[in-house]
Amino acid sequence: MKNLKFIFLVLLFSCINIETSNMSEGTEKAYFGGGCFWCMEPPFEVLDGVIEATSGYMGGETENPTYEEVSMGNTGHVEVVEIEFDPNIITYSELLEVFWRNIDPTALNYQFADVGSQYRTEIFTVGSQQMEEALQSKTDLENSGKFDKPIVTAITEAPTFYIAEEYHQDFYKKQSARYQIYAEASGRKGFLKETWGDE
Repeated sequence: MKNLKFIFLVLLFSCINIETSNMSEGTEKAYFGGGCFWCMEPPFEVLDGVIEATSGYMGGETENPTYEEVSMGNTGHVEVVEIEFDPNIITYSELLEVFWRNIDPTALNYQFADVGSQYRTEIFTVGSQQMEEALQSKTDLENSGKFDKPIVTAITEAPTFYIAEEYHQDFYKKQSARYQIYAEASGRKGFLKETWGDE
């Protein structure tokens, strides 16, 4: 009898693990550099289908870079957000639309008050499908006539993602007042309102 109970518990635990694993198997990841990562987490985290937005660094030479190293602009990294999402609820193309509407894609090596290559806009794609959709979305934006200047946002294959320090994660929640002041003073909020209005 004890052996039967043991076998039952093992099978039950295995089923639970399988169900949990299947729940996470269906998710995908996307990577966007849009200037300060503090400002890039909020527009994605409110979306249905987005499981989590995580701040980090991509595109540089140094392994396991620190914020201090990246902020000096010497490592080649970009401040990015890693978006884990459920493609059955929200598509990659929809994420791209949110990305374009939260940056100035005509600014080369800066975003609003933040200057340096570490604040450049860049889409890091995972797989050929994301690359195709990202390139098409950039072409669509260029052809829309929304901006008079050229779209300078780069699109490259995703290299290693390095997660940023814990105090950067969900900064807009942890330091709400400080974040609101920064987002306003940087000029980002005003630019996005002027460019997109209530669209």
